Amino acid sequence: MGKKGVPEWLNSSLWSSKPCTDCPPIYASEPLKPESPPRQRSPPPPQPPPPPPKLEPPASLQGDPGSPKFSPEEISRQSQILSELSKKVINTGELRRLVCQGIPDGARIRPTIWKLLLQYLPNDRAFWPHELEKKRSQYKSFKDELLQNPSDITRRMDESAHVKHAVLNDESRALLQRSEITHGEHPLSLGSTSVWNQFFQEAEIIEQIERDVKRTHPEMQFFAGDSCFAKTNQESLKRILIVFAKLNPGIRYVQGMNEVLAPLFYVFRNDPEENNVAHVEADTFFCFVELLSGFRDNFCKQLDNSVVGIRSTITKLSLLLKKHDEELWRHLDVTTKVNPHFYAFRWITLLLSQEFEFADCLSIWDTILSDPEGPQETLLRICCAMLILVRRRLLAGDFTANLKLLQHYPATNIGHLLYVANKLRGPFISIFISLMEKPYNRYDFHVFVQAFGSYWRYSVIIAGLKFMYLFDGK
Repeated sequence: MGKKGVPEWLNSSLWSSKPCTDCPPIYASEPLKPESPPRQRSPPPPQPPPPPPKLEPPASLQGDPGSPKFSPEEISRQSQILSELSKKVINTGELRRLVCQGIPDGARIRPTIWKLLLQYLPNDRAFWPHELEKKRSQYKSFKDELLQNPSDITRRMDESAHVKHAVLNDESRALLQRSEITHGEHPLSLGSTSVWNQFFQEAEIIEQIERDVKRTHPEMQFFAGDSCFAKTNQESLKRILIVFAKLNPGIRYVQGMNEVLAPLFYVFRNDPEENNVAHVEADTFFCFVELLSGFRDNFCKQLDNSVVGIRSTITKLSLLLKKHDEELWRHLDVTTKVNPHFYAFRWITLLLSQEFEFADCLSIWDTILSDPEGPQETLLRICCAMLILVRRRLLAGDFTANLKLLQHYPATNIGHLLYVANKLRGPFISIFISLMEKPYNRYDFHVFVQAFGSYWRYSVIIAGLKFMYLFDGK
């Protein structure tokens, strides 16, 4: 017991922590009584769209010896990205093409690009102020409604009971009335509609979230440590996960979601725009929801054994490896019998956030978010490329060695990993994207026409055979 008569879990830091000065308060405060009548405020003028990013040269060109060095190709690509972002209406397809192999770090434009790729920001810059204001106001409403202090709930229930007693006493005067407590309002009620039963169930989830958030990237001072900055970031992560769990009762909170949330929050918290940093919690929440929408089925236990669940996704990875490297697949699956669930489950559910250094993870996410094939297919290709890059060690290892290697993946060149993953596309997609990434060439165009013609002829032949089969059947 913490305070007298109050359970220990009620004294959790979630309910007693000081509100962050950078974020709107969680709880709705009581309005102050003004000494004089309030003045009528004129409506604020419409806000103009935010200015486009400044086309500044990379930091490595400004004579900073400690800044990262960029190759001429990266400098050119960064200039193209900044040029695309400066347009009034941004071409998302062109932006995806430019950032699919990673975003150069010098321009600090990753927060804006991720919001565009996750469709949190519309393509038209003129709509940005309105959309941001609407989403941020909506998130504040979620917090005011879902993150209520348990002691306030109890106090309101007691006040309501006292008012009811006073009314009954006025009516009956000398008679003592017994307070009536409905089944749903009883603290020991186990009913599905009981507010107390729901509250205690949510308390268990909150405790799980709090434990996981404290374990998020303990090696980084941004997330861990005793500093006020780290604790403020932890509180923001907790609030986002609690709101998500309450708004999604079918999934609620699954262990590991904190690891998926961490890169988003880190990127948006380091936005160069101060106004965006002040609303980092709201922006991160909606982008987190959008990101999980593409992997939602992997977190739903009821769908684990279905065609869209996590087991089916891992099976797709195994088939993808068999397609591109059957020798390695046979050695892992048949010879050493290394079940892909032992290593791929964490790779897929955590989006590789635990397999590489944090900065490398951000580069991988650049590709996952921007690839035109979609995040799920892109993630599987990267996982397959990870297996192929260590194939020699896997072919020479037994069950124990291979399992240890895949559960503790070695450091690798991320650029080469993404290059190999890009080569695992289908032949038609590979040719099309290679044409997009290089200037026009008559020979390349001829190869593209040949490939498309072969694909078209194959489709016509299959359709003709199906028609003949149906005709003969009649």
